[in-house]
Amino acid sequence: MLSLSARALASKLGEWRDDGAAYRGLADRIRLQILDGRIAVGTRLPAERELALALGVSRTTVAAAYAALRDRGAIESIRGSGSVARLPRGPVPIPDPITGMLDLSKASLPAIPQLVDAARAAADRLGAHVGGHGFDLVGLPEVRQAIADRYAARGLPTDPDQIMVTVGAQHAMALLFRTLLQRGDRVVMENPTYPHAMDAVLAAGGRLLPVGVDSEHGWDEPALEQAFTRGNPAMAYLMPENHNPVGATMPIELLERTLAIAAATGTTVVIDESISELGIDVPPRLPAAAFGRAVLLGSVGKTVWGGVRVGWIRAEPTLIETLVRARSASDLGTAALDQLLVAELLPDFDAIIDERRVFLRRGRDHVVARLRERFPEWTVPTPAGGISVWVGLGSAASSQLAIAARANGLMITAGPRFAADGAFERFIRVPFCLSVDQLDPALDALERSWASLQRAGGRAPMAELASVV
Repeated sequence: MLSLSARALASKLGEWRDDGAAYRGLADRIRLQILDGRIAVGTRLPAERELALALGVSRTTVAAAYAALRDRGAIESIRGSGSVARLPRGPVPIPDPITGMLDLSKASLPAIPQLVDAARAAADRLGAHVGGHGFDLVGLPEVRQAIADRYAARGLPTDPDQIMVTVGAQHAMALLFRTLLQRGDRVVMENPTYPHAMDAVLAAGGRLLPVGVDSEHGWDEPALEQAFTRGNPAMAYLMPENHNPVGATMPIELLERTLAIAAATGTTVVIDESISELGIDVPPRLPAAAFGRAVLLGSVGKTVWGGVRVGWIRAEPTLIETLVRARSASDLGTAALDQLLVAELLPDFDAIIDERRVFLRRGRDHVVARLRERFPEWTVPTPAGGISVWVGLGSAASSQLAIAARANGLMITAGPRFAADGAFERFIRVPFCLSVDQLDPALDALERSWASLQRAGGRAPMAELASVV
Protein backbone atom coordinates (compact mmCIF):
# COMPACT_ATOMS: atom_id res chain seq x y z
CA MET A 1 0.00 0.00 0.00
CA LEU A 2 1.27 3.47 -0.87
CA SER A 3 1.68 5.86 2.03
CA LEU A 4 2.02 9.64 2.22
CA SER A 5 4.08 11.26 4.95
CA ALA A 6 2.77 14.24 6.87
CA ARG A 7 5.48 16.44 5.39
CA ALA A 8 4.68 15.32 1.83
CA LEU A 9 0.95 15.89 2.29
CA ALA A 10 1.53 19.33 3.81
CA SER A 11 3.64 20.24 0.78
CA LYS A 12 0.92 19.07 -1.62
CA LEU A 13 -1.79 21.05 0.14
CA GLY A 14 -0.12 24.43 -0.22
CA GLU A 15 -2.15 27.35 1.17
CA TRP A 16 -5.34 25.60 2.23
CA ARG A 17 -6.65 28.01 4.86
CA ASP A 18 -9.45 30.46 4.15
CA ASP A 19 -11.96 32.51 6.14
CA GLY A 20 -14.12 29.50 6.99
CA ALA A 21 -13.66 26.76 9.54
CA ALA A 22 -10.13 25.35 9.40
CA TYR A 23 -11.22 21.71 9.32
CA ARG A 24 -13.49 22.34 6.32
CA GLY A 25 -10.74 24.06 4.38
CA LEU A 26 -8.39 21.18 5.12
CA ALA A 27 -10.99 18.56 4.17
CA ASP A 28 -11.83 20.39 0.95
CA ARG A 29 -8.21 20.53 -0.15
CA ILE A 30 -7.47 16.87 0.63
CA ARG A 31 -10.66 15.87 -1.23
CA LEU A 32 -9.64 17.87 -4.31
CA GLN A 33 -6.19 16.26 -4.23
CA ILE A 34 -7.89 12.86 -4.41
CA LEU A 35 -10.29 13.94 -7.16
CA ASP A 36 -7.46 15.36 -9.28
CA GLY A 37 -5.34 12.25 -8.83
CA ARG A 38 -2.61 14.03 -6.89
CA ILE A 39 -3.32 11.59 -4.05
CA ALA A 40 -3.79 8.15 -5.57
CA VAL A 41 -6.77 6.08 -4.50
CA GLY A 42 -5.57 3.53 -1.95
CA THR A 43 -2.86 5.79 -0.50
CA ARG A 44 -2.54 5.72 3.29
CA LEU A 45 -2.74 9.23 4.74
CA PRO A 46 -0.57 10.33 7.67
CA ALA A 47 -1.78 9.90 11.23
CA GLU A 48 -3.76 12.77 12.71
CA ARG A 49 -1.08 13.74 15.22
CA GLU A 50 1.69 13.74 12.59
CA LEU A 51 -0.31 15.84 10.14
CA ALA A 52 -1.31 18.29 12.88
CA LEU A 53 2.38 18.82 13.73
CA ALA A 54 3.33 19.27 10.06
CA LEU A 55 0.54 21.83 9.47
CA GLY A 56 0.90 23.64 12.79
CA VAL A 57 -2.73 23.06 13.80
CA SER A 58 -4.43 21.20 16.60
CA ARG A 59 -5.07 17.48 16.36
CA THR A 60 -8.77 18.29 16.80
CA THR A 61 -8.73 20.20 13.49
CA VAL A 62 -7.20 17.27 11.62
CA ALA A 63 -9.54 14.78 13.31
CA ALA A 64 -12.56 16.85 12.27
CA ALA A 65 -11.25 17.10 8.68
CA TYR A 66 -10.72 13.34 8.50
CA ALA A 67 -14.21 12.80 9.92
CA ALA A 68 -15.72 15.04 7.21
CA LEU A 69 -13.78 13.11 4.57
CA ARG A 70 -15.02 9.79 5.96
CA ASP A 71 -18.62 11.04 5.99
CA ARG A 72 -18.40 11.77 2.27
CA GLY A 73 -16.55 8.63 1.29
CA ALA A 74 -13.28 10.36 0.40
CA ILE A 75 -11.28 8.31 2.92
CA GLU A 76 -11.83 5.02 4.69
CA SER A 77 -10.43 4.13 8.09
CA ILE A 78 -9.07 0.58 8.10
CA ARG A 79 -8.04 -1.09 11.35
CA GLY A 80 -4.27 -1.43 11.38
CA SER A 81 -3.83 0.64 8.20
CA GLY A 82 -5.00 4.11 9.21
CA SER A 83 -6.96 6.36 6.82
CA VAL A 84 -6.88 5.40 3.14
CA ALA A 85 -7.89 7.60 0.18
CA ARG A 86 -11.03 6.55 -1.70
CA LEU A 87 -13.16 8.07 -4.45
CA PRO A 88 -16.00 10.13 -2.91
CA ARG A 89 -19.48 8.64 -3.11
CA GLY A 90 -22.19 10.09 -5.27
CA PRO A 91 -23.40 10.23 -8.86
CA VAL A 92 -20.86 10.83 -11.59
CA PRO A 93 -21.49 14.00 -13.65
CA ILE A 94 -20.73 12.68 -17.13
CA PRO A 95 -19.84 15.38 -19.66
CA ASP A 96 -22.25 15.15 -22.59
CA PRO A 97 -21.54 17.09 -25.81
CA ILE A 98 -25.27 17.02 -26.65
CA THR A 99 -26.24 18.86 -23.47
CA GLY A 100 -23.07 20.96 -23.49
CA MET A 101 -21.50 19.45 -20.37
CA LEU A 102 -17.89 19.44 -21.42
CA ASP A 103 -14.56 18.35 -19.99
CA LEU A 104 -12.27 21.37 -19.91
CA SER A 105 -9.75 19.56 -17.75
CA LYS A 106 -8.04 18.39 -20.95
CA ALA A 107 -6.57 20.95 -23.33
CA SER A 108 -6.86 18.81 -26.44
CA LEU A 109 -7.89 19.49 -30.02
CA PRO A 110 -10.38 17.36 -31.97
CA ALA A 111 -8.94 15.16 -34.71
CA ILE A 112 -7.82 16.75 -37.96
CA PRO A 113 -10.16 16.19 -40.95
CA GLN A 114 -7.42 14.29 -42.82
CA LEU A 115 -7.08 11.64 -40.14
CA VAL A 116 -9.43 8.96 -41.50
CA ASP A 117 -7.97 9.08 -45.03
CA ALA A 118 -4.45 8.94 -43.60
CA ALA A 119 -5.42 5.91 -41.51
CA ARG A 120 -6.72 4.11 -44.61
CA ALA A 121 -3.50 4.87 -46.48
CA ALA A 122 -1.46 3.66 -43.50
CA ALA A 123 -3.44 0.41 -43.42
CA ASP A 124 -2.63 -0.14 -47.09
CA ARG A 125 1.08 0.18 -46.24
CA LEU A 126 0.90 -2.16 -43.27
CA GLY A 127 1.24 -5.30 -45.41
CA ALA A 128 4.92 -4.56 -45.99
CA HIS A 129 5.57 -4.85 -42.24
CA VAL A 130 3.52 -7.82 -41.04
CA GLY A 131 6.15 -10.42 -41.91
CA GLY A 132 8.25 -9.55 -38.87
CA HIS A 133 7.67 -9.88 -35.13
CA GLY A 134 6.15 -6.38 -34.77
CA PHE A 135 8.05 -5.39 -31.64
CA ASP A 136 9.78 -2.09 -32.34
CA LEU A 137 11.78 -0.39 -29.58
CA VAL A 138 13.22 2.43 -31.68
CA GLY A 139 10.74 3.13 -34.50
CA LEU A 140 10.20 2.20 -38.14
CA PRO A 141 13.07 3.48 -40.34
CA GLU A 142 10.77 5.46 -42.65
CA VAL A 143 9.07 7.14 -39.68
CA ARG A 144 12.37 8.09 -38.03
CA GLN A 145 13.52 9.49 -41.37
CA ALA A 146 10.33 11.52 -41.77
CA ILE A 147 10.71 12.99 -38.27
CA ALA A 148 14.38 13.76 -38.93
CA ASP A 149 13.42 15.48 -42.20
CA ARG A 150 10.89 17.57 -40.30
CA TYR A 151 13.60 18.83 -37.95
CA ALA A 152 15.90 19.54 -40.89
CA ALA A 153 13.16 21.57 -42.58
CA ARG A 154 12.91 23.63 -39.37
CA GLY A 155 16.64 24.38 -39.43
CA LEU A 156 18.01 21.60 -37.21
CA PRO A 157 19.86 18.94 -39.25
CA THR A 158 18.97 15.56 -37.81
CA ASP A 159 19.97 11.98 -38.56
CA PRO A 160 17.44 9.15 -38.11
CA ASP A 161 19.83 7.62 -35.56
CA GLN A 162 18.99 10.60 -33.35
CA ILE A 163 15.28 9.68 -33.25
CA MET A 164 13.37 7.24 -31.07
CA VAL A 165 9.64 6.84 -31.71
CA THR A 166 7.60 6.57 -28.50
CA VAL A 167 4.02 6.04 -27.39
CA GLY A 168 3.33 9.76 -27.14
CA ALA A 169 5.23 12.54 -25.37
CA GLN A 170 4.19 11.35 -21.90
CA HIS A 171 5.84 8.00 -22.50
CA ALA A 172 8.92 9.78 -23.83
CA MET A 173 9.39 11.97 -20.75
CA ALA A 174 8.70 9.11 -18.34
CA LEU A 175 11.32 6.98 -20.11
CA LEU A 176 13.87 9.79 -20.01
CA PHE A 177 13.33 10.62 -16.35
CA ARG A 178 13.32 6.97 -15.27
CA THR A 179 16.51 6.27 -17.20
CA LEU A 180 18.57 9.37 -16.43
CA LEU A 181 17.53 10.42 -12.92
CA GLN A 182 18.85 9.05 -9.67
CA ARG A 183 16.66 9.22 -6.58
CA GLY A 184 16.99 12.68 -5.05
CA ASP A 185 18.25 14.38 -8.24
CA ARG A 186 16.94 17.92 -8.69
CA VAL A 187 15.01 18.87 -11.81
CA VAL A 188 14.45 22.48 -12.86
CA MET A 189 10.82 22.97 -13.91
CA GLU A 190 8.77 26.00 -14.78
CA ASN A 191 6.08 26.91 -12.29
CA PRO A 192 3.29 26.49 -13.37
CA THR A 193 4.01 23.57 -15.67
CA TYR A 194 2.48 20.50 -17.31
CA PRO A 195 1.12 18.40 -14.42
CA HIS A 196 2.00 14.99 -15.82
CA ALA A 197 5.62 16.04 -16.30
CA MET A 198 5.79 16.75 -12.58
CA ASP A 199 4.20 13.37 -11.89
CA ALA A 200 6.80 11.64 -14.07
CA VAL A 201 9.71 13.38 -12.32
CA LEU A 202 8.40 12.48 -8.89
CA ALA A 203 7.72 8.88 -9.96
CA ALA A 204 11.37 8.64 -11.02
CA GLY A 205 12.50 9.86 -7.60
CA GLY A 206 13.43 13.39 -8.69
CA ARG A 207 12.94 16.57 -6.68
CA LEU A 208 11.34 19.63 -8.25
CA LEU A 209 13.24 22.92 -8.47
CA PRO A 210 10.54 25.39 -9.58
CA VAL A 211 11.16 28.60 -11.55
CA GLY A 212 8.38 31.10 -12.10
CA VAL A 213 6.79 31.93 -15.47
CA ASP A 214 3.67 34.00 -16.15
CA SER A 215 1.62 35.40 -18.99
CA GLU A 216 2.70 38.99 -18.49
CA HIS A 217 6.42 38.85 -17.71
CA GLY A 218 7.46 35.44 -19.00
CA TRP A 219 10.28 33.65 -17.21
CA ASP A 220 11.86 34.82 -13.95
CA GLU A 221 15.34 35.19 -15.46
CA PRO A 222 17.36 35.64 -12.23
CA ALA A 223 15.62 32.65 -10.65
CA LEU A 224 16.18 30.55 -13.79
CA GLU A 225 19.91 31.28 -13.79
CA GLN A 226 20.24 30.63 -10.06
CA ALA A 227 18.40 27.35 -10.37
CA PHE A 228 21.18 26.09 -12.65
CA THR A 229 24.16 27.71 -10.96
CA ARG A 230 23.16 27.16 -7.32
CA GLY A 231 20.58 24.38 -7.39
CA ASN A 232 22.93 21.67 -8.73
CA PRO A 233 20.21 20.16 -10.95
CA ALA A 234 20.74 16.95 -12.90
CA MET A 235 18.05 17.84 -15.42
CA ALA A 236 15.70 20.59 -16.55
CA TYR A 237 12.28 20.19 -18.18
CA LEU A 238 11.21 23.28 -20.13
CA MET A 239 8.46 24.37 -22.53
CA PRO A 240 10.03 27.50 -24.05
CA GLU A 241 7.48 28.00 -26.82
CA ASN A 242 3.71 28.40 -26.34
CA HIS A 243 4.11 27.28 -22.75
CA ASN A 244 1.36 25.14 -21.20
CA PRO A 245 -0.56 26.61 -19.38
CA VAL A 246 0.51 30.28 -19.63
CA GLY A 247 1.05 30.52 -23.41
CA ALA A 248 4.35 32.46 -23.19
CA THR A 249 7.37 32.05 -25.49
CA MET A 250 10.91 32.46 -24.20
CA PRO A 251 13.07 35.13 -25.90
CA ILE A 252 15.72 33.49 -28.07
CA GLU A 253 18.50 35.26 -26.14
CA LEU A 254 17.26 33.78 -22.87
CA LEU A 255 16.96 30.31 -24.37
CA GLU A 256 20.51 30.40 -25.72
CA ARG A 257 21.85 31.72 -22.41
CA THR A 258 19.94 29.04 -20.48
CA LEU A 259 21.27 26.22 -22.64
CA ALA A 260 24.82 27.59 -22.31
CA ILE A 261 24.53 27.71 -18.51
CA ALA A 262 23.08 24.20 -18.49
CA ALA A 263 26.02 22.94 -20.54
CA ALA A 264 28.46 24.58 -18.14
CA THR A 265 26.76 23.00 -15.11
CA GLY A 266 26.40 19.57 -16.70
CA THR A 267 22.59 19.72 -16.67
CA THR A 268 20.59 17.74 -19.23
CA VAL A 269 17.87 19.99 -20.68
CA VAL A 270 14.69 18.33 -21.93
CA ILE A 271 12.53 20.57 -24.12
CA ASP A 272 8.92 19.57 -24.66
CA GLU A 273 7.83 20.65 -28.14
CA SER A 274 4.38 19.07 -28.05
CA ILE A 275 2.67 22.42 -28.73
CA SER A 276 5.67 24.48 -29.84
CA GLU A 277 4.37 24.82 -33.40
CA LEU A 278 0.92 25.99 -32.30
CA GLY A 279 1.63 29.68 -32.51
CA ILE A 280 -1.54 31.64 -33.20
CA ASP A 281 -0.58 35.22 -34.03
CA VAL A 282 2.78 34.29 -35.55
CA PRO A 283 4.47 31.05 -36.67
CA PRO A 284 7.01 29.43 -34.31
CA ARG A 285 9.43 32.13 -33.19
CA LEU A 286 12.28 30.04 -31.78
CA PRO A 287 14.53 28.61 -34.50
CA ALA A 288 14.90 24.86 -34.09
CA ALA A 289 18.66 25.24 -34.47
CA ALA A 290 18.72 26.92 -31.03
CA PHE A 291 17.64 23.61 -29.47
CA GLY A 292 20.70 21.69 -30.64
CA ARG A 293 22.14 21.24 -27.15
CA ALA A 294 18.90 19.89 -25.68
CA VAL A 295 17.01 16.61 -25.71
CA LEU A 296 13.78 17.26 -27.60
CA LEU A 297 10.37 15.66 -27.10
CA GLY A 298 7.74 15.79 -29.82
CA SER A 299 4.27 14.37 -30.30
CA VAL A 300 1.24 14.49 -32.57
CA GLY A 301 -1.13 14.31 -29.59
CA LYS A 302 -1.77 18.06 -29.53
CA THR A 303 -1.50 18.70 -33.27
CA VAL A 304 -3.13 15.70 -34.97
CA TRP A 305 -5.24 14.03 -32.27
CA GLY A 306 -4.78 12.65 -28.77
CA GLY A 307 -5.96 9.24 -29.96
CA VAL A 308 -2.86 8.83 -32.15
CA ARG A 309 -0.31 7.71 -29.57
CA VAL A 310 2.92 8.60 -31.31
CA GLY A 311 5.70 10.78 -29.96
CA TRP A 312 9.45 10.90 -30.29
CA ILE A 313 12.75 11.80 -28.66
CA ARG A 314 15.52 13.61 -30.51
CA ALA A 315 18.89 13.11 -28.83
CA GLU A 316 22.44 12.05 -29.56
CA PRO A 317 22.72 8.44 -30.81
CA THR A 318 24.47 7.28 -27.61
CA LEU A 319 21.51 8.44 -25.50
CA ILE A 320 19.06 6.86 -27.93
CA GLU A 321 20.91 3.56 -27.52
CA THR A 322 20.71 3.88 -23.72
CA LEU A 323 16.97 4.55 -23.92
CA VAL A 324 16.42 1.57 -26.22
CA ARG A 325 18.12 -0.72 -23.69
CA ALA A 326 16.01 0.71 -20.84
CA ARG A 327 12.70 0.75 -22.71
CA SER A 328 11.86 -2.95 -22.69
CA ALA A 329 11.30 -2.84 -18.92
CA SER A 330 8.04 -0.95 -19.49
CA ASP A 331 6.92 -1.55 -23.09
CA LEU A 332 7.99 -3.27 -26.29
CA GLY A 333 7.52 -0.55 -28.84
CA THR A 334 5.15 1.77 -30.66
CA ALA A 335 2.31 0.35 -32.76
CA ALA A 336 3.33 0.02 -36.40
CA LEU A 337 -0.04 1.18 -37.75
CA ASP A 338 0.07 4.38 -35.70
CA GLN A 339 3.60 5.05 -36.91
CA LEU A 340 2.60 4.59 -40.54
CA LEU A 341 -0.33 6.95 -40.03
CA VAL A 342 2.06 9.65 -38.79
CA ALA A 343 4.38 8.98 -41.73
CA GLU A 344 1.43 9.69 -44.05
CA LEU A 345 0.80 13.05 -42.35
CA LEU A 346 4.29 14.47 -41.82
CA PRO A 347 4.94 15.49 -45.45
CA ASP A 348 1.90 17.83 -45.25
CA PHE A 349 2.47 18.91 -41.67
CA ASP A 350 2.93 22.61 -42.44
CA ALA A 351 -0.56 22.74 -43.95
CA ILE A 352 -1.96 20.85 -40.95
CA ILE A 353 -0.36 23.33 -38.55
CA ASP A 354 -1.70 26.29 -40.54
CA GLU A 355 -5.23 24.86 -40.25
CA ARG A 356 -4.75 24.34 -36.53
CA ARG A 357 -3.67 27.96 -36.06
CA VAL A 358 -6.84 29.19 -37.73
CA PHE A 359 -8.94 26.91 -35.51
CA LEU A 360 -7.12 27.96 -32.35
CA ARG A 361 -7.28 31.66 -33.19
CA ARG A 362 -11.05 31.41 -33.50
CA GLY A 363 -11.34 29.59 -30.18
CA ARG A 364 -8.90 31.87 -28.36
CA ASP A 365 -10.53 35.08 -29.51
CA HIS A 366 -13.96 33.75 -28.60
CA VAL A 367 -12.96 32.54 -25.13
CA VAL A 368 -10.99 35.69 -24.28
CA ALA A 369 -13.87 37.95 -25.36
CA ARG A 370 -16.50 35.94 -23.46
CA LEU A 371 -14.43 35.67 -20.31
CA ARG A 372 -13.75 39.41 -20.23
CA GLU A 373 -17.43 40.12 -20.82
CA ARG A 374 -18.79 37.71 -18.21
CA PHE A 375 -16.07 38.00 -15.56
CA PRO A 376 -14.89 41.63 -15.50
CA GLU A 377 -13.12 41.04 -12.17
CA TRP A 378 -10.88 38.37 -13.73
CA THR A 379 -7.55 39.05 -15.48
CA VAL A 380 -7.77 37.45 -18.93
CA PRO A 381 -4.61 37.68 -21.08
CA THR A 382 -4.51 37.07 -24.83
CA PRO A 383 -1.86 34.38 -25.38
CA ALA A 384 0.05 34.59 -28.65
CA GLY A 385 0.03 30.82 -28.95
CA GLY A 386 -0.76 27.55 -27.26
CA ILE A 387 -4.03 25.94 -26.29
CA SER A 388 -5.28 27.70 -23.16
CA VAL A 389 -5.71 30.96 -21.25
CA TRP A 390 -4.12 31.22 -17.79
CA VAL A 391 -6.80 33.30 -16.09
CA GLY A 392 -6.32 35.32 -12.91
CA LEU A 393 -9.40 35.06 -10.68
CA GLY A 394 -8.58 37.99 -8.41
CA SER A 395 -8.98 35.81 -5.32
CA ALA A 396 -7.72 32.48 -4.01
CA ALA A 397 -10.76 30.57 -5.27
CA SER A 398 -9.46 28.16 -7.92
CA SER A 399 -9.98 24.91 -6.06
CA GLN A 400 -13.44 25.94 -4.88
CA LEU A 401 -14.38 27.00 -8.41
CA ALA A 402 -13.24 23.63 -9.77
CA ILE A 403 -15.47 21.87 -7.21
CA ALA A 404 -18.44 24.14 -7.96
CA ALA A 405 -17.92 23.62 -11.71
CA ARG A 406 -18.08 19.85 -11.38
CA ALA A 407 -21.31 20.19 -9.44
CA ASN A 408 -22.61 22.09 -12.51
CA GLY A 409 -21.54 19.33 -14.90
CA LEU A 410 -18.26 20.95 -15.99
CA MET A 411 -14.82 19.53 -15.30
CA ILE A 412 -12.03 22.07 -15.16
CA THR A 413 -8.65 21.80 -13.46
CA ALA A 414 -7.74 24.00 -10.49
CA GLY A 415 -4.60 26.12 -10.65
CA PRO A 416 -2.65 24.20 -7.98
CA ARG A 417 -2.63 21.12 -10.22
CA PHE A 418 -0.09 22.97 -12.38
CA ALA A 419 2.07 24.00 -9.42
CA ALA A 420 5.19 22.41 -8.04
CA ASP A 421 4.43 23.83 -4.60
CA GLY A 422 0.63 23.99 -4.22
CA ALA A 423 0.45 27.61 -5.38
CA PHE A 424 -1.79 29.28 -8.02
CA GLU A 425 -5.04 29.28 -6.09
CA ARG A 426 -5.68 32.61 -7.83
CA PHE A 427 -5.48 31.08 -11.32
CA ILE A 428 -7.36 28.61 -13.46
CA ARG A 429 -6.60 27.21 -16.92
CA VAL A 430 -9.34 27.64 -19.53
CA PRO A 431 -8.62 25.68 -22.75
CA PHE A 432 -9.85 27.13 -26.05
CA CYS A 433 -9.22 24.14 -28.31
CA LEU A 434 -12.84 23.11 -28.90
CA SER A 435 -15.30 24.48 -31.42
CA VAL A 436 -17.22 27.63 -30.52
CA ASP A 437 -20.45 25.59 -30.35
CA GLN A 438 -18.85 23.38 -27.71
CA LEU A 439 -17.14 26.20 -25.82
CA ASP A 440 -20.25 28.32 -25.23
CA PRO A 441 -22.12 25.78 -23.05
CA ALA A 442 -18.94 25.19 -21.07
CA LEU A 443 -18.56 28.92 -20.45
CA ASP A 444 -22.22 29.05 -19.42
CA ALA A 445 -21.53 26.34 -16.84
CA LEU A 446 -18.44 28.19 -15.66
CA GLU A 447 -20.47 31.36 -15.20
CA ARG A 448 -23.10 29.50 -13.18
CA SER A 449 -20.38 27.95 -11.06
CA TRP A 450 -18.72 31.28 -10.30
CA ALA A 451 -22.09 32.81 -9.42
CA SER A 452 -22.93 29.94 -7.06
CA LEU A 453 -19.54 30.30 -5.44
CA GLN A 454 -20.06 34.00 -4.86
CA ARG A 455 -23.49 33.37 -3.34
CA ALA A 456 -21.94 30.82 -0.99
CA GLY A 457 -19.33 33.32 0.16
CA GLY A 458 -16.47 31.86 -1.82
CA ARG A 459 -16.95 28.24 -0.78
CA ALA A 460 -18.54 25.38 -2.68
CA PRO A 461 -21.22 23.96 -0.35
CA MET A 462 -20.21 20.75 1.38
CA ALA A 463 -23.33 18.99 0.05
CA GLU A 464 -22.06 19.47 -3.50
CA LEU A 465 -18.71 17.87 -2.82
CA ALA A 466 -20.18 14.40 -2.40
CA SER A 467 -21.15 14.25 -6.06
CA VAL A 468 -17.65 15.07 -7.33
CA VAL A 469 -15.54 12.26 -8.75
